[in-house]
Amino acid sequence: MITLREICQFLEDFAPPHLAEEWDNVGLLVGDPSQTIERVMNCLTITPASAAEAVRERADLIVTHHPLPFKPLKRLTTEQTPGRLLLTLIGAGIAVHSPHTAFDSAAAGINQQLAEGLGLTGITALVPAASEQPLGSGRRGKPSRPATLGELASRLKQFLKIDWLQVVGDLHSPVATAAVACGSAGSFLEPAIQTGCQLLVTGETSFHTCLEAEANGISLLLTGHYASERFGVERLAEVLAGRFGGLTVWASRDERDPLTWM
Repeated sequence: MITLREICQFLEDFAPPHLAEEWDNVGLLVGDPSQTIERVMNCLTITPASAAEAVRERADLIVTHHPLPFKPLKRLTTEQTPGRLLLTLIGAGIAVHSPHTAFDSAAAGINQQLAEGLGLTGITALVPAASEQPLGSGRRGKPSRPATLGELASRLKQFLKIDWLQVVGDLHSPVATAAVACGSAGSFLEPAIQTGCQLLVTGETSFHTCLEAEANGISLLLTGHYASERFGVERLAEVLAGRFGGLTVWASRDERDPLTWM
């Protein structure tokens, strides 16, 4: 028998909670640690579609990248989406664990994988953790060979298996040092500038951050929030399945990017 406590301990060893951002809500969010777990579904976000899939497929645990709940709840009712989803999962006996930004920053986390997928070498944290080099938030490194913005954009699309992304900058401009920060990470523009990067790769950011990047001569590649993190969900499902041979583990088959690219 594999307990929820064992899985949570493994996840917290893999993505230590102290690496999470201060504003985050990581760890076991719903469930009894002594519960026996047989079926685990990973997802990027708990939505009506992914929650329904977990119930239908008799999951015992959802490992979700984005926490639910994320913000403190004063009441748990069906009148708001978080309450409806949580009541559905609790009623079905489904536990919830979220590694979120701890997984973003972990040694084998999403940002490390994204930097490697972009073909960067000499990878280090973009914002180092106070006491734990080389870990920290985001990643930076150098392309394995001289590359232009356009070449890195093509490499990124191939790695993430996407057809479109948004670009700020001249596709012919050379990139000697690049930074990556998955999700919605416009706040990492300043560290990227300060560490001499010519490129920041992230999922999404604001119009004004794009203008600030342009004004400072740094390029942006915006993949969409979903694409910048969903691949990590799939990889984590593989890691869990490899560690716990008695579990059935899968990445949600029903969740989708809410944005349609045309």
